[in-house]
Formats: sequence, structure tokens, C-alpha cells
Amino acid sequence: MVRAIRYQVELFWLAFGFFSRIPIPKSTPYDEERMNRSGRYFALVGALLGGLCAAVFSLMSLFLPMTIAILITMVFSLLLTGAFHEDGLTDMADGIGGGMTPERRLSIMKDSRIGTYGAATLIMALLAKFILLVKLHSLAPLVLVLITAYTLSRAVAASLIFDMPYVSDLDTSKSKPLANRQSKGELIFLIVTGCLSLIWLPAFAGLILLAILTVFRFGFKRWLMARIGGFTGDCLGAAQQLSELLIYLVLLALFFNYYI
Repeated sequence: MVRAIRYQVELFWLAFGFFSRIPIPKSTPYDEERMNRSGRYFALVGALLGGLCAAVFSLMSLFLPMTIAILITMVFSLLLTGAFHEDGLTDMADGIGGGMTPERRLSIMKDSRIGTYGAATLIMALLAKFILLVKLHSLAPLVLVLITAYTLSRAVAASLIFDMPYVSDLDTSKSKPLANRQSKGELIFLIVTGCLSLIWLPAFAGLILLAILTVFRFGFKRWLMARIGGFTGDCLGAAQQLSELLIYLVLLALFFNYYI
């Protein structure tokens, strides 16, 4: 029992170290199998990261105007994750926007340089996130919104591992190490963890949000399959960012129209 618990704790630390710049215990073992198994905790790590960002916002809002507090929270989030997901969104936009074949798209994604498609996408994503959070602040409890968005968006992104092939070249991919296999049990744990972040919402609002995210996941999966034949680490980062923005947008619509 103790050994099993220690193994799960090590998997969590591995997931946490993968998604954040916060140091994890140096004794945490790593191998490809553990990396794959750690994927079950991606949503839980998102909840922790969202909680840290929510704490920063709560603290900053005591001393600073709300817009500045949100800006500082966004900067903190970028520092906390090393702009990990934003980098994936940027690279995916460059690759799929600039390549005409699956092979060329994958090759561009691996290039560390940012092109026009990536730059424009990154700017618009950050601007949209700032505006949506500013608007949400006056209508909803932003602390809970952040935790939900950080948790659920990572659940959506990580769920793509379950039923999509990993297509990036393991010898040259910037995204390695990466969880690229997922069991049904791990998928269920990931989904349940993500859904728990909705507990503060009315049931119908939570169902609406889940339905829209399910449609997004279906459409995003088909779009990726048509363009590169599977997923890469950059695509998962893009899925997280787009899901997060979609969560903010849906919640804003629900609160703005008095459905919540």
C-alpha cells in the first residue's frame, strides 16, 4: 500500500514538473512509462496552477486596480508555466498555417522561430484572455473561474492522447518527453478530475459548458487528423489554450445573459 501511494505521488510530481517551473523533488524517478502514466494527473495539476494564479489575483486586487491585478496574474501564469502552452499554440499556428503538407507542417512546428501566424495567434490569444477576464470579473467569482478554466482545459487537452496517434518524430521533437499513451481508466480519472472543478456552477450551466467543450474537442480532433494525421505536444498546448479561452467565453455568455 505504501509503495503504491508513493508511486502515485511520484507520478503527480512528474506531471507537476512537466507543466510548471516550480522545482520538484530531485529523487522523482523518470522513464517513458511513468511519463505516460502521469497524464492522469494533468487536470489535477491544472487545478493547483489555477489555485496559485487565483491566490495571486486575490492578493493583487487588495492593493491594485482590477485590470492591473489581472495583468499581473497573467504574467505570473506565464512565469509559472514557462509559457509552455502558449508556445504550443504559437508553434501549431505557424506549422498548420504555413505548411502545405503534413510533413512540412510538422517540420515548421519543430522550428523554434516564431512566424507571422504564430505571432498573430499569440497576440490575439493573450489579448482575448485579458479582455474576457476583465469582463468576467464584474459578473462572476474570478477565483473560481480561473481554477475551473485551468483544470478543465487541461483535461480536454490531455484527453486527446486517448484516441489520437502521436505523429511527431521522437528524435527531433521539442516536446519530448511527452505522455503519448493513455488507458481508459486514466481517461476516466482525468475527466472526473476536470468535472469536479464545475461543482460551484448550477448543473445546467455545467452541462452546457461540458457540451460545448465536447463539440470543440470533436472538431479540433478532426481538424488535426485532417492536417497532420494525429497530435503533437504543440497541439496539446494549443488545445489547452483554446479550451481555456472557450471556457471564459462560455461562462461570460452565461453570466452576462443572467443564465447563472
